[in-house]
Amino acid sequence: MTDKEISPAACAVLDAAFNASTWGRDDCLNDAREIAAAVLRAAADQVVPVEPEPPELPFASVNDPWPSWNAKQNIRHQLLAIAAEL
Repeated sequence: MTDKEISPAACAVLDAAFNASTWGRDDCLNDAREIAAAVLRAAADQVVPVEPEPPELPFASVNDPWPSWNAKQNIRHQLLAIAAEL
């Protein structure tokens, strides 16, 4: 897979991994992808851990937990999608 086949977000993660590496870009491509993917999975687990769905409220409320839960889970899925891409 070349950099053109992955999303800009995944490309940015790989570029950061390459810039932190003392090896050449071609020498560490597979290692960098595996490391970057592992870092993203760990970040997803730490920043947005898996949470059970909030309970349904009997009526609409200002304190409805669903929008917040949905937003957090969306971020988690985006991080994991980039990791899967790598």
